[in-house]
Amino acid sequence: MQPQLVVFTDLDGTLLDHHSYSWRAALPAMERLAANGIPLVLNSSKTAAEMRELQRAMGLRAPFIAENGAAVVIPAGCLNNPHDEVVHFGVPHNELMRTLLVQREAGARFRSFSDLSASELALLTGLKEGEAARAKQRLATEPLLWDGTDAELAQFRAALELAGLRLVQGGRFWHVMGTFDKAEGARFLLSRYQECFGNEPLITIALGDSPNDQRMLEEADIPVVISGANSEQLQFSPTRHAMRSLRPGPEGWNACVLNLLLEYGYQ
Repeated sequence: MQPQLVVFTDLDGTLLDHHSYSWRAALPAMERLAANGIPLVLNSSKTAAEMRELQRAMGLRAPFIAENGAAVVIPAGCLNNPHDEVVHFGVPHNELMRTLLVQREAGARFRSFSDLSASELALLTGLKEGEAARAKQRLATEPLLWDGTDAELAQFRAALELAGLRLVQGGRFWHVMGTFDKAEGARFLLSRYQECFGNEPLITIALGDSPNDQRMLEEADIPVVISGANSEQLQFSPTRHAMRSLRPGPEGWNACVLNLLLEYGYQ
């Protein structure tokens, strides 16, 4: 029997080009997924506000995972939900910011999203100002640029761990977050999909390009590493084979997904 596939994907540097934030090169594979009724779950460091707008632009209506696993959002009409559902996994953003303030007062040198206006963040990232404003609407994580030395970064990381937080490297920013990760949200959604599909076998595909995707990729049946600046840091045990793209961003994503669909008999 043909298995039911569920695809989880990172965004920046994976489905989205790092510079233009475009997914257009991945459209053939995205359309093939939609035509075959295969869920495409966005799993990103982006905020829920950003991801809702991105889904609208993509014409995509599906559950998604925001802020590296801080929240799972299931829109009305998905997974048999009559209403929107938001499931939280992270510590509140204001609590996290109190810890960062203590570290700054102790000498940590960084610039976080909360330090920047929407216009300043737009200049830094290449986002439009409205997009940057949505990027600042955070639930439980805070991206930052590190301005200190490597030795100071190690001290900063250790101090955050003592406070019950983690420092995770993304494609462009460091992310301060709780002990949750992208895999937690993926596991939660997979259990919900299994309920919907009953006894039908599920195979999960996960695509990512940087260290904050590691745990999500490890949880998937088929991990796919998209070529990028930090993708070589994604390493797996000898018993796990990961597919690796030849090209970066949405071009690599498109080629890998189309190949996997053919492998599992989807036209």
